[in-house]
Amino acid sequence: MHDTRPLLTNSDFPAIVRKPLEILQVNLGYLCNLSCVHCHVNAGPKRTELMSLETLQQVLAFAEAADIHTLDLTGGAPEMHPNFRQLVEVARGKGMKVIDRCNLTILEDPDYAGLAEFLAEQQVEIIASLPCYLQENVDKQRGKGVFLDSLAALQHLNGLGYGKADGLLPLNLVYNPQDAALPPDQAGLEQAYKEHLHQHYGIVFNRLFAIANMPIQRFGSLLVSQGRFHDYLNLLRNSFRADNLDGLMCLNTISIDWQGYVYDCDFNQMLAMPLGATAKPRQHISGLAPEILNNAAISTAAHCYGCTAGQGSSCGGALKSKLS
Repeated sequence: MHDTRPLLTNSDFPAIVRKPLEILQVNLGYLCNLSCVHCHVNAGPKRTELMSLETLQQVLAFAEAADIHTLDLTGGAPEMHPNFRQLVEVARGKGMKVIDRCNLTILEDPDYAGLAEFLAEQQVEIIASLPCYLQENVDKQRGKGVFLDSLAALQHLNGLGYGKADGLLPLNLVYNPQDAALPPDQAGLEQAYKEHLHQHYGIVFNRLFAIANMPIQRFGSLLVSQGRFHDYLNLLRNSFRADNLDGLMCLNTISIDWQGYVYDCDFNQMLAMPLGATAKPRQHISGLAPEILNNAAISTAAHCYGCTAGQGSSCGGALKSKLS
């Protein structure tokens, strides 16, 4: 696999600083039942990296000390972590909102029976990857059979009350472009998703998040091998919008890797870019003082243009509803 880090380090991206910390995005490990082409963490069934129980406890201790209101769980497939349910129960018991970034297919795996019911009981928000509403495109990007398994999971979740307009059990979907292109307008795409999925499969959901593919890890390596890496980076840079800077997810979020080390965002984590708030090469969550994050600088590089290009992109979808 090609290392894209040297291609991203020299950057003229604008300096940005932190706002009050609200969200911990925690990568529980790289183990996943899928190996998606667009995956920026290079997750898969053969990965063995999983967060230890000690580190999980340190994450929870920091969350309580920092008065964190949201725990955003990702991977890999976070649900495959052996302590996933225990972590969710403890976090919910402390009054934290929990987000599960789910690939949907894991909910239909017989080894994880009852998982969907557990998520509903704990009132966990689900953000689920469905990069298209057409079977051919999804299976091409994520693997044969993934689309039908995803539909079954969505119907299962709907049966438990997820995706209703009352928003009590939020079910949000994630769209990723099929290629090295910016996502289309999120509002229009959401409407198309809702109409197609409801008309053909009776599926409902709350929101669609359109997220740009980052030129790092598996997707970045693919672009390098095809000789398209610099063209895509130029597309991101040339589509920069300064008014997206105020909505960046890194302003109120920190990312924690499976070993407990802290980064300004999930993408920086994959590039091993040190937390901007400290001069240390690596800062562990067990020794992080929440107050040093106040108004601290955020580490940036060329991939940050992916979050500020066009309508903008974050783990919560587009930063602007329409392109002007």
